[in-house]
Amino acid sequence: MQLPDIDAVRQAAKNIAPFIRETPVRQSQSIDDLLGCRAYFKCENLQYTGAFKLRGATNAVLNMKQTESFAGVITHSSGNHAAALAYAAQQHHIPCHVVMPEDAPGFKQQAVRQHGANVTLCKPGMESRQATTESIMRSDSGLRLIHPYDNYDVIAGQGTTTLEFLAQQQSMDMLVVPVGGGGLIGGAGIVVSSLMPGIALIGVEPEEVDEAYRSLAEGKRMPATGNKTIADGLQAGIGERNFVLLQQTVQRLVTVSEQQIKKAMRLIHLHLQMTVEPSAAVGLAALLSGQLDIDNKSIGIILTGGNIEPTLFKNLI
Repeated sequence: MQLPDIDAVRQAAKNIAPFIRETPVRQSQSIDDLLGCRAYFKCENLQYTGAFKLRGATNAVLNMKQTESFAGVITHSSGNHAAALAYAAQQHHIPCHVVMPEDAPGFKQQAVRQHGANVTLCKPGMESRQATTESIMRSDSGLRLIHPYDNYDVIAGQGTTTLEFLAQQQSMDMLVVPVGGGGLIGGAGIVVSSLMPGIALIGVEPEEVDEAYRSLAEGKRMPATGNKTIADGLQAGIGERNFVLLQQTVQRLVTVSEQQIKKAMRLIHLHLQMTVEPSAAVGLAALLSGQLDIDNKSIGIILTGGNIEPTLFKNLI
């Protein structure tokens, strides 16, 4: 099992630079006063396709395009990676197939189709997603799988989020990163441990889907709980590569409640004037929860995405 290193992340940054947006870092004095620290928000919700996932998908498509002969790409995803891969493939005139659970939000399914991908719906659950994807690949051997998070090039691409963040905000004591499949925090771990090992890397999960938390505690990768959370983008179990990176680079993992996530969404909307999806709000929720020593510290928070249906957002906050 090959893991990307800092050179792979730097190369990914060069690869994807023409195709992604350098997202801004924002701060709110009101939030700082509330927390008693200096919080810097990396706004990947303002990325093309509305989430950081475009970084990894673009890097994977570019590298595959250079090294392999294939008829198209395929993935399974409930939303943000699906849209990202569909967009990246469309930009490079590559056919794209996406397997999505039938309970994925309708507007996310629509976004994937609008980017030109063929969408196949399956029953909810990772087993069904994987089985459906494998079935399609057996019938079309020219398709190449780009896994949503357990993929070398995807992890390296997601690492560019942190590489860019540290270039924008160099004084940072702690970096707080949402954890689902682990591509983002895996990439963050590569960058932080290589360039600024003094930064404490903290992962955050919803209490309902605490696979990474339990995996670190047990010393082995635990299966997904199968539970539901409003932070639907974090429901995937931790990937094999990313679990290794977690063990090597993450100082601590914490979990947050559904109510804490909602509160964080409200504060971001009120004080940063931004709409973020629940998965993006878990970092601020961790700071609000009182589990971390944040007094007078400079803390980076990655806002992972902003793809949420307006009525649902209104109901949640």
